[in-house]
Amino acid sequence: MDHEHAIHEHTEHTHTAHAHTAHGAHGAHGAHGSTGASWAMAAQATLHCLTGCAVGEVLGMVVGTAFGWGNLPTTLLAIVLAFFFGYALTMRGVLRAGVDFRTALRVALAADTVSIAVMELIDNGTILVWPAAMDAQLDDALFWMSLAVSLVLAFIVTTPVNKWTIGRGKGHAVVHRYHH
Repeated sequence: MDHEHAIHEHTEHTHTAHAHTAHGAHGAHGAHGSTGASWAMAAQATLHCLTGCAVGEVLGMVVGTAFGWGNLPTTLLAIVLAFFFGYALTMRGVLRAGVDFRTALRVALAADTVSIAVMELIDNGTILVWPAAMDAQLDDALFWMSLAVSLVLAFIVTTPVNKWTIGRGKGHAVVHRYHH
């Protein structure tokens, strides 16, 4: 997405400068007790991750529900697709930087695994505990309402996780080394 690329270009300098600072002055960085990552950076990284997760999650739920699959296979498909699309979106940007597929895959795994895992835990956990949400059908408002609320909660919980990882030069900070 061009908008996504523009966001990364806008924040690239900040992330790159921070990554160099974090690696070069790790001791002083920890002494201040600050992660060095802004909430805006964390929110942008989380939105990026949420995009891939939401595409996979919705597609998995729609496919499983449409085919009349049970809750477990539908949920597993949604999780697998969330990871797939989350990694694919990250790899797309990294591949544009001219790196090989293997490097892009490694970057995506390093950048997004924790973020996607937290999102999926919160998202699927919310739907699991929401009364009747697991049994809602595509034409039920409950299906779409519970899915939307679960994704919002996943964003809220994952943003501080991403702030913490970016501030340490990990997670989504890894991707910014490959953006021009």
